[in-house]
Amino acid sequence: MTILDTLLGKPLASSEEAEQKIGVAAGVPVLGLDGLSSSAYGPEAALTILLPLGAGSLASIGPITAVILALLVLLYLSYRQTIAAYPGGGGSYTVAKENLGVNAGLLAAAALMVDYVLNVAVGISAGIGALVSALPGLHTHTLALCLITLAIITVINLRGVRESGIVFGVPTYLFVGTLMAVLAIGTVKAVTAGGHPTPVVPPGALPAGMASASVWLLLRAFASGCTAMTGVEAVSNGVSAFAPPAVTNARRTLTVIVALLAVLLAGIAYLSSAYGIGAMDQERDGYQSVISQLVGAVVGRGAFYYVTIASVLAVLALSANTSFAGFPRLCRLIADDGFLPLAFTARGRRLVHSVGIMALAGLSGLLLIIFNGITDRLIPLFAVGAFGAFTLSQAGMVIHWRRAGGLGATPAAAVNAIGAVATGIALTVILTTKFIEGAWITIVLIPAMLALFARVKQHYDFVGEQIRFPRPVEVDPSEPPVVVVPVAGWNVLSANALRFGLQLSPDVVAVYVSRTDGDDVAVRRDWREYVETPMRAAGRTAPRLEIVPSPYRRLVAPIVGYVSRLKAEWPERTIAVVVSELVETRWYQYLLHNHRAEWLKADLLLEQDQRVVVITVPWYLRP
Repeated sequence: MTILDTLLGKPLASSEEAEQKIGVAAGVPVLGLDGLSSSAYGPEAALTILLPLGAGSLASIGPITAVILALLVLLYLSYRQTIAAYPGGGGSYTVAKENLGVNAGLLAAAALMVDYVLNVAVGISAGIGALVSALPGLHTHTLALCLITLAIITVINLRGVRESGIVFGVPTYLFVGTLMAVLAIGTVKAVTAGGHPTPVVPPGALPAGMASASVWLLLRAFASGCTAMTGVEAVSNGVSAFAPPAVTNARRTLTVIVALLAVLLAGIAYLSSAYGIGAMDQERDGYQSVISQLVGAVVGRGAFYYVTIASVLAVLALSANTSFAGFPRLCRLIADDGFLPLAFTARGRRLVHSVGIMALAGLSGLLLIIFNGITDRLIPLFAVGAFGAFTLSQAGMVIHWRRAGGLGATPAAAVNAIGAVATGIALTVILTTKFIEGAWITIVLIPAMLALFARVKQHYDFVGEQIRFPRPVEVDPSEPPVVVVPVAGWNVLSANALRFGLQLSPDVVAVYVSRTDGDDVAVRRDWREYVETPMRAAGRTAPRLEIVPSPYRRLVAPIVGYVSRLKAEWPERTIAVVVSELVETRWYQYLLHNHRAEWLKADLLLEQDQRVVVITVPWYLRP
């Protein structure tokens, strides 16, 4: 077993694809980690904006959460319809492309791709940030821990969808189970205490309000709280990952994810208000997250507290997995349409789109390095890309239902229309309130990605036009090529190349580059003895040997120049250059040779002459 087999697992045959499909139990951790983990920072993001209200923030978090939950329900209904209408996956990109046009589809794709990259970088940094807060001694290793976590998630996803579901299932269900238990216990205590329970561990005291609840402040809090809805579209992008019946399993998975997320958001908002828990300033000593305060207030700081917080930290760090499930599939669809390199369509050894996984890891790693593993300021930017895709997807579904018609089309279109208007308004609010805080970054990145898509498509269209040949193959007899065999003396490489050249044509020329006076004497002698004499004895015409002087001791340029002269001498003939190449069988041997054959091939190809054909004849070193 090789190291690669140990790291990534043995290669899977295409016929084994069905065995890699997932069900609802695996679908929740694979495609729902982003959405579920956002419950750990979405409410806190909103409460942080409401800090100037002091204790008054608790009266506002409930209505804001209610609006967010209403939007979540609209998105749920919309994406249930999208899954059934487009079972091939693709989500917002496919829906927008087929109903609103290619440009709208690419806009949705660019928004989602930005969202996916941000999700990986911010999710990992948030998880590691929480870990470092609990263990301050690790603070100096923040970036290294982020990159190690990114590498682990990347390797797990390269091993296949099914394995990632198994690995991420434990922390996901531990997170859901422990946090649900906290919410259930806290709710019972709150109800039995008439809405004012006594906390086991008192949360941080809320300061006196320094501002009133202005419309602008509430809008900003709503925009920050919308981060809790990122990742909802992942299931519609990954329908193809589910076992049959794929649509049913995808819908059930979406239902479970949205239901769990709704309960978590509503429970956190309610208990935060009941226990008097608000956000704390992260830059001050003694900072605790809203989740940490909530768990401590409900069950205290015993073993259950640490298990719950550990599961929260794990899920935050691993929430990037949703992007690793969605980003490669989205890239594959875009590449199928010619807007990304075709390498994104290839499936790797474990039947996953390895190039997409590696691209996502590289972009996210670069973001982590640039921000030194501290990317908290990018958290609010999630919603820009996500809500842009949400709006385009639902608008596209309205057009889809109008075209499809039939029973139920009108109510379905109405749901999507309401959703499109609602998410469009939310997007406007997010862009307006978060522009100065960094939303302008996505406004710059998305057009840049659209320009990249256009350039890639332009190249593929150009190549397609260049290689188009709507004519029958030419069957008229043509003369064999003039064969040029560069030689560095008489040896097994020269003999191997010459033998192959003689099979191609009777017109063969061996070219030797003479770099000093008299260095051609030995090659001339060997040529007469080992080539000309035996060829004449066999009644065949021996190939001629051309000595090309090189006063400046160059090897490649003289051969390229000689080929150019041959082209002028034989304007109607193909020139075939047979290059003998030594192939090393050990990696360290590669360092011991000059690889002039590679330089020669590159220079000949850069001449861009269709009449010049370069043929490599390898000679392998024995181990």
